[in-house]
Amino acid sequence: MALSQRLQLRQTQSLVMTPQLLQAIKLLQLSHLDLGAYVEGELERNPLLERDTGEETGGPSEVEAEPGPPEPAAGPRDAADEWLADNLDTSPASIEARLDTDFENVFPDEAAPGPARAAEERPGAYSEWSGVGTGGRDGDDYNLEAFVAAEPTLTDHLAEQLALTVVDPAERMIAHYLLDMVNEAGYLAGDPAEVADKLGCPLAKVEAVLAKLQTFNPSGVCARTLAECLAIQLRERDRFDPAMQALVAHLDLLAKRDIAGLKRKCGVSDEDIADMIAEIRRLDPKPGLRFGSAVVQPVVPDVFVRQAPDGTFIVELNSDTLPKVLVNQTYYARIAGRTKKDTDKSYLSDCMQSAAWLVRALDQRAKTILKVASEIVRQQDAFLIHGVEHLRPLNLKTVADAIGMHESTVSRVTANKYMATHRGTFELKFFFTSAIAAADGGEAHSAEAVRHRIKQMIDAERPDDVLSDDTIVEKLRAAGIDIARRTVAKYREAMRIPSSVQRRRDKQMKAAVV
Repeated sequence: MALSQRLQLRQTQSLVMTPQLLQAIKLLQLSHLDLGAYVEGELERNPLLERDTGEETGGPSEVEAEPGPPEPAAGPRDAADEWLADNLDTSPASIEARLDTDFENVFPDEAAPGPARAAEERPGAYSEWSGVGTGGRDGDDYNLEAFVAAEPTLTDHLAEQLALTVVDPAERMIAHYLLDMVNEAGYLAGDPAEVADKLGCPLAKVEAVLAKLQTFNPSGVCARTLAECLAIQLRERDRFDPAMQALVAHLDLLAKRDIAGLKRKCGVSDEDIADMIAEIRRLDPKPGLRFGSAVVQPVVPDVFVRQAPDGTFIVELNSDTLPKVLVNQTYYARIAGRTKKDTDKSYLSDCMQSAAWLVRALDQRAKTILKVASEIVRQQDAFLIHGVEHLRPLNLKTVADAIGMHESTVSRVTANKYMATHRGTFELKFFFTSAIAAADGGEAHSAEAVRHRIKQMIDAERPDDVLSDDTIVEKLRAAGIDIARRTVAKYREAMRIPSSVQRRRDKQMKAAVV
């Protein structure tokens, strides 16, 4: 076959991912916090974008200088100044007569305050009580959070005790190095031998400083292991006897609920081991968590669902999570008419297209979220009415086919989005669960509903009749749910529910303590 060059016309179809399409896809999967940060960046980058505050402001549209506003009329502050001037004699002679002294004796380095200076200082003090003026409670610079005491952190709490306990400069340096290695739970996340090697000091000195730190409040702080943390707290309570030492040394048996093994290791009776376990339960395994814990941000729902009087459900978007931006057409018209350079015209044109596309993409994102959420509510109305036991199996394809969208679009919309209902706030992906076949060939069951039923069965079991996985399978099949034993075990472990053997030991231990 001879090789030759030739021209051919070929017609093909392909998907071209334009920058605008990539931006729209990116906006779909962003949470409202990430979306807000993205829009803030666009507002800083694009001069044609502005926030929609609901008020008609000049903003960047006012290129030319406008005449200034008229002087404001006399308000409450002017009336306050007149009242102070009429009722208080602030002349130097009057003040010197009342105080029986001279200004030179009180402020030797400053001149006597005149009426102008006195007028400047009075409104601040007066407005603190009346709420009038720049320093008052109604002023723009008044910040109520400035009067709220900051929550002390664990590091600050330990540093205050360190300043009163350790005096030697070398020991204080070692102590500060060790405190920097204490994590949020209050444990020392490091090896004293490595600290001694890095600081070039004897290991015994580091151990001595660590022993001082372990006497700090809260009790058990700066421990290296859980056993050491509990031992420190027991010593302070004068309860660290040989039997308790043996119990702390065998916490693995306590975790396994092996009461018989603990009694052999400690050499005590049933009543004594119950008292010792109760004492261990009263200790704090993570003493550092009570200080400076991170603030937990509440989940802000993107969609609200409420029930109408006729029994249907109304789906609404949370307007607080939707960025409100506008394109300043007036500013663009003024600037574009005065622009002479081609580069400037190209820049303005790009900004205009980008701003218009962003506004359109945000609107399309809101409509898509509302459409997907409405279809989810329509599919899972039984859950909203009766509870989690009536949650239906649902996948992305079912919702995508119902609203005429692609599965990938539905997947992006449901990512990092939350729905607030009268039964609680749920992530949109919560409503998509796999199906478990029915034993009698009827309608399939949702995996989430089956997990909820398993948890209910385990919570209702008696101490003398703990359900095994096989027994749970038999009960579920009797209820019309065809499920395997390994699936029950997987769901149980996902809910952090121990096995039947561990649950039996735990219930027996609680009964012995009571």
